[in-house]
Amino acid sequence: MAAQHDVTQSWRLGALELAAAYAAGTLTPLTVVEALGERIARLNPELNAIITLNPAARDEAAAATARWAEGRPLSPLDGVPLTVKDHLNTLGLATTWGNRALAGNIATEEELAVSRCRAAGLVILGKTNVPEFTLEGYTDNRLFGVTRNPWNPALTPGGSSGGAVASLAAGLAPLALGTDGGGSIRRPASHTGLVGLKPSIGAVARAGSLPQVMLDFEVVGPLARSAADAEALYRIISGPDVRDPASWRARPEMPARPLRIHYVPRLGEQPLDAEIAASVEQALAVFARLGHRVTQGELPFSLEPVDRFWPMMGAAAVAAIFRAFPGTESEAAGRFRDMAGQGRQLSATDYLCGLDGIGRFRRTVAEAFLDIDIIITPSAAALPWPAEQPYPGEIDGRPVGPRGHAIYTGWVNACGHPAINLPAAPSADGLPIGFQLVAAMGQDALLLRLAAEYEQQQAGWQWPALAEG
Repeated sequence: MAAQHDVTQSWRLGALELAAAYAAGTLTPLTVVEALGERIARLNPELNAIITLNPAARDEAAAATARWAEGRPLSPLDGVPLTVKDHLNTLGLATTWGNRALAGNIATEEELAVSRCRAAGLVILGKTNVPEFTLEGYTDNRLFGVTRNPWNPALTPGGSSGGAVASLAAGLAPLALGTDGGGSIRRPASHTGLVGLKPSIGAVARAGSLPQVMLDFEVVGPLARSAADAEALYRIISGPDVRDPASWRARPEMPARPLRIHYVPRLGEQPLDAEIAASVEQALAVFARLGHRVTQGELPFSLEPVDRFWPMMGAAAVAAIFRAFPGTESEAAGRFRDMAGQGRQLSATDYLCGLDGIGRFRRTVAEAFLDIDIIITPSAAALPWPAEQPYPGEIDGRPVGPRGHAIYTGWVNACGHPAINLPAAPSADGLPIGFQLVAAMGQDALLLRLAAEYEQQQAGWQWPALAEG
């Protein structure tokens, strides 16, 4: 008989490790969920990562325990705990979007990715905190307050999937569902040392969602502490659905061969934290050792169409939210009311011309990937900053605006290609640093394979001091 695991230490295990323990009978989903409940009660008050607990989690875990005992798990991840980002509808739980007017908005429909997790037997622990309307790069709102980074609670975990990454890094859950409309999976993952995948447009079908105000820029994706766990969750949530005509089945993976990797360290004259630059340079050496051909230079296309359309999309998005949920405007932060005013002044002509520019941008990027397999950039231009502060005021000694830290990720949402954040060497103060790999449209499996190869060359995941406490 296999030796029993110490359930009090089960928070250290990844998703696939937990599933293996369930199969071996050394842990059960019920005892794990009960142990995580105690950990959440102890650590979450400081972090504010999980803002709504699922009262049915224990019953879901008990049902999974029975299935494993009978040898009929619903999936390889049956009984594995999961957190869900607040604005992903989850039946019976509140979907607040970080706005006080939606505090009692109990979901009567469910995001398809959440339903797929439920059908696979994953145990939903609860919903994780977001910035208001998931439109900012840190995590704070007037309904639930600020979310903090387990590596240093004085600092932000980023956003908008800030609660999701904080729950993972603190060992409150081994998996999380996030969304990425401009970097909202990849940048928070970089600030907390995690693996975060932004799938290709259409790889994870959307249905049962809140209004898609970020168009098809926003996708649902997995967050985990390892590439293998991220892939396991991706396999469950991905795939087409008749309700989403843009969705598609998995495409053939590119054959294994030396890849053409193009490293873009900077975007024009935009500042980049020196420690991030040095850390990503170190990571590049891993890909060279793996036999891939690495070049360095600028992006092989202009971001001008993205830079022009992004402010229009954001302003129109807030105006659309206020129309769909009228009570939210009076409760929203003033900056969002200002954005909505700008959105209402936009002409349909300007918006459609902006969309046309995005269409041309997508074709240009697709053509560039005929000569490149992977583009690598930093995931964020700045290290984590004070948790209550919307953005860092300066980077590398130079003043920056609200998006100065976020310049590397939004273009990938605009073109729709897949991208994944991977951890690199930490800063001198031990803060996580990450970088992103971007592949051609539909090459999500290639990214996950390359992430696993990179991970095998690196040291294992390190827990922050808070999680060890």
